Amino acid sequence: MRKFDFLVGLMIVLLAASPVCAGPLVIKFAHVVAVDTPKGQAAEYFKKLVEERSKGEIKVEVYPNASLYDDRAALEAITMNALQMAAPSFSKFTTFVPQLELFDLPFLFNDNDHLHKVLNGDVGQKLLKMVEKKGIVGMAYWDNGFKQMSANKPLIKPEDAAGLKFRIMSSKVLEAQFKALNANPQVLPFSEVYSALQQGVVDACENPLSNFYTQKFYEVQKDLTMTNHGYLGYMVVASKLFWKKLSDPQRELITQAMKESTVYANKLAVELDEKYLGEIKTAGTTVIDLTQEQRQAWKDKLMAIYPEFYDSIGKDLIEGALAAGK
Repeated sequence: MRKFDFLVGLMIVLLAASPVCAGPLVIKFAHVVAVDTPKGQAAEYFKKLVEERSKGEIKVEVYPNASLYDDRAALEAITMNALQMAAPSFSKFTTFVPQLELFDLPFLFNDNDHLHKVLNGDVGQKLLKMVEKKGIVGMAYWDNGFKQMSANKPLIKPEDAAGLKFRIMSSKVLEAQFKALNANPQVLPFSEVYSALQQGVVDACENPLSNFYTQKFYEVQKDLTMTNHGYLGYMVVASKLFWKKLSDPQRELITQAMKESTVYANKLAVELDEKYLGEIKTAGTTVIDLTQEQRQAWKDKLMAIYPEFYDSIGKDLIEGALAAGK
């Protein structure tokens, strides 16, 4: 009997150790936007690179449109390794890394060149490392472009926003931004924005062009103002528990695929902005281009909130980001 038990035990050990039975390593990657956005396409590109280069030994399951988790739930799942990767917007990290609200500040970046000097420089890399203390590995920044404001009335002067209910992500900076315009900020999950606009729960919102178009907000918003007032990007993160279990070659493969996917994502963000702007105009939304003087009026009004965040974000980070554009 003892010999039989020993043989059974030995078979179990050998089967558990057998690479044939192990199956592929599975990475669940969740995000909340459509597949045809820069983030959605970059996630699919990352999946393609990883699966091809690992020859099927690593499988990436991508879950778009909050089909597995919304961003906030995704971060909780990441810390427990119930989810291996996600790409939430910066505002979802700010409860435990308030410095990331830096990226919500209005008119912080002059253009894409300025933005990437910050992301790839000391400020951006310092912020990327801050999330690691929370059981999360910060891997990369993915762009979704600059935000524009939309409503069912023309927004030309800052005063035009007064009294409107604006949907925002959960962010003290975004709340202060719209209060500075005498508007009413309303926190809502991204998946609920279309119906909220349709039903009048909110009147207006801010979005990059890719989100505005792919979520069909043009059906419920008549006017879009090209303010370019804020940046919407994402931090791609991985579970620290998952990351530690990988072999060095696996980590190297995933890291390289992420670097290439980041270049792809950020190039695509620029290209899709141009494409979707044309589609939005074709769909019938009135697109308003501000003059330099009109944009400066918005800038003066909104940048006045910066001192409120010197303590929580860090005056040094804010000034470092601004200096990169000079």
